[in-house]
Amino acid sequence: MKVPLSWLKDYVDITLPIEDLAQRLTMAGLEVEEIHYVGLPMPDQNSLEWTSGHARRQETKITGIAWDPDKIVVGEIREVMPHPNADRLVLCRLYDGDREQTVLTGAPNLFPYKGQGPLETPMKVAYAKEGATLYDGHQPGQVKMTLKRMKIRGVESYSMACSEKELGISEEHEGIIILDEDAPTGTPLVDYMGDAVFDIAITPNIARDANIWGVAREVAALTDQEIRRPGLDFPMAGPPIQGRVSIEIRDAERNPRFVLGLIEDIEIKPSPYEAQRRLRLAGMRPINNVVDATNYAMLEIGEPLHAFDYDVLVARAGDESPKIITRTTQPGERLKTLDDVERELDDFTVLVCDRAGALSIAGVMGGEESEVNEGTRNVLLEGAAWNFINIRRTLSAQRMSSEAAYRFSRGVHPAMAERGVRRGLDLMRQWTGGVVAEGLIDNYPLPPKDPSVEVSEKDVERWLGITLRSEEIAEILAKLEFDVEVEDGKVRATTPDHRLDIGEGITGVADLMEEIARIYGYDRIPETRMADALPPQRGNPALEREERLRDVLVSLGLQEVITYRMTSPENEARRFPPEGPRDKRPYVRLVNPIVSDRVVMRHSLLASLLEVVEYNARIRERLALFEIGKIFIPSEDTILPVEPFKLGIVLTGPRHPAAWQSSDASPMDFYDLKGIITTTLEGLHLRNFHYEVGEHPSFHPGKCARLILDDQKVGVLGELHPLVKEQYEIPETPLLAAEFDLDPILARIPERYDLETVPAYPPVLEDLAVIIAEETPAADVVQAIQAAGGEMVVAVNLFDVYRGEQIGPGKKSLAYRLTYQAAERTLTDEEVAGIRQRIVDHLDQDLGAKLRS
Repeated sequence: MKVPLSWLKDYVDITLPIEDLAQRLTMAGLEVEEIHYVGLPMPDQNSLEWTSGHARRQETKITGIAWDPDKIVVGEIREVMPHPNADRLVLCRLYDGDREQTVLTGAPNLFPYKGQGPLETPMKVAYAKEGATLYDGHQPGQVKMTLKRMKIRGVESYSMACSEKELGISEEHEGIIILDEDAPTGTPLVDYMGDAVFDIAITPNIARDANIWGVAREVAALTDQEIRRPGLDFPMAGPPIQGRVSIEIRDAERNPRFVLGLIEDIEIKPSPYEAQRRLRLAGMRPINNVVDATNYAMLEIGEPLHAFDYDVLVARAGDESPKIITRTTQPGERLKTLDDVERELDDFTVLVCDRAGALSIAGVMGGEESEVNEGTRNVLLEGAAWNFINIRRTLSAQRMSSEAAYRFSRGVHPAMAERGVRRGLDLMRQWTGGVVAEGLIDNYPLPPKDPSVEVSEKDVERWLGITLRSEEIAEILAKLEFDVEVEDGKVRATTPDHRLDIGEGITGVADLMEEIARIYGYDRIPETRMADALPPQRGNPALEREERLRDVLVSLGLQEVITYRMTSPENEARRFPPEGPRDKRPYVRLVNPIVSDRVVMRHSLLASLLEVVEYNARIRERLALFEIGKIFIPSEDTILPVEPFKLGIVLTGPRHPAAWQSSDASPMDFYDLKGIITTTLEGLHLRNFHYEVGEHPSFHPGKCARLILDDQKVGVLGELHPLVKEQYEIPETPLLAAEFDLDPILARIPERYDLETVPAYPPVLEDLAVIIAEETPAADVVQAIQAAGGEMVVAVNLFDVYRGEQIGPGKKSLAYRLTYQAAERTLTDEEVAGIRQRIVDHLDQDLGAKLRS
């Protein structure tokens, strides 16, 4: 929000230096990001640094140019004459308040006056004398120059009539500034229209201040000045508006108020220069006096307005008087808006219509057919209030924005509608010469409740740590136009009718505390120790288990990523082969998606992780990533979806990162992933788990397994299916992935676990090879060995698999290294032999395994 200082002064006296005022506003929550000086003297430093008490350090950018009062003045052009040697230049006879000068210029807006002799009414302009410092109007950006004497096409030039760009007002440089007729000739230009512009960051909690009057209200409260209100009483000398137009609101929730005013017999022409200058300084482009009046009123008091050509509405109405209707879109309805785009409209979009059809998108942008143009003579002016959530949905769906929508999407109180229309009509009356019809048409079906909140002296002391009497609290709130009552040390404050941000109950108390702290001064609030009792310290076991899992995974060399929970069905479908099965579960759909490819809540972490791999594989050869997060499945029993907790892992690239020593650069495979998962579960002190052969459409057949924990299937792991991989831009190296249900895993992590001492006695190592049926899993053999060997067998590791003619078809040889160990003694050869024999017998009886000789 750009706020010209001159405009602010219309409503409040400025008693502080510009830099100090910027500091006060910043400390009150209206952060001044930049001060742009337009002619006024500038401070010496390039940026301001403020430190006051314990306030945080703030920096404000300083830009602009100062106008030398002796060299840049108000001049008047008395005659425009041809240049003797150039058709594209003219010579102006100009009086600077002291003497006449001959000024050379190529300004196109002077050419209509060339050769007509002395002007009947001199034109007031901004005149810069020799030696003045200005911006170069012919170079991009802001490049300073100093006027020097030179000859141009045989005529000496040493001064100039200035454009807005040369004075730092805007980027406009096609013509010189034509000031209003009352500009005093010879007056230093800085005294006549020197200015400074505050660029204020309007955060959502202060959207009410996205206008000059709102900022003036804050300045008045912060500096103990009186706020001046916009003049809303003016002559309405035309025939009454009643009976000449009507309003029908079909959905009050979306449109709680609609106000119309009428002005007739207008003349479309440029606005006064002072209004144009302020609009440009505020970041808006002047168009004509009617459109400028709507924008000026919006910037001034915060109510967006829209002007209709009343005669167009009368023609569309036929034999009846025009009727303005607000409603949602009908099927197939379209509208061509002022930006020359024909728009397909959503069923939730609210339109301003008449009986013939749509006129504008409510609160966002008008339609082309009824816009004000050069031939407009009568204007119907709209001011309304709209549901800010619905405005946001419309902006997102239509991918459009406007100054009006910026304000309506943050909330504008319905009380502002009438004020905006009155201010807009008054400006049009002054600038167009029109006559305002008597009265307004005001349909107000849903007035909002302005909350009343009670706070006490004890509340302020407890919440803010400062001691204020109830009268002082009331005085602060009264400065912000709250209606206050004081009784028994308590203050009841009723919210003013321009604010929608004050809640009720405890929320309202918190809102008032913010207001009190802002105006009192954050920098005046002392640091104090907490005096209240500390809340009881309770652990969060679920979060602690989750953090333990993260610690283990990171210690194994994996990096955590956090991906979007929002996605699209098309993106999620890529995790399946093109012709394979699909996830047929319904999605949780977003009512108001931010972008077109984030419209539903995800079903899988795998799809999210594969997007990360696709992006990062272009810049990193080795990726080892994990994510812990939720997926979202609609529930038939409740309104809210089911949100299972998931763990996803992806691996790709060489087994070890490149280093100065030679390392294993072969690509990671299924067993790298399995080893990480096994080590993770063991690091969480989970014991009763195993793997079994699995199938999943996302994974390579024969390279997929399921994790079983306490006889419960908790996830799948394996190598990504080749047809799935083709749908992503991923290198040819294998990509390993896993996705697990995390809730059953975290629930089984023990709070306490036994520790074993380091064995004091040596182990006995022995190799054992058995021949077994091809279809028997190696894990079954390990379980049989451990069951037979008991606690004396502390480790069983498979180190060789052999298939060949020597052992016969349908058979395989598995070789294991067994570790025998006792905690309290050294095992003897006889004890080891006995254990070994039990193992061999058990393998033979349970699995049909034969000892390989």
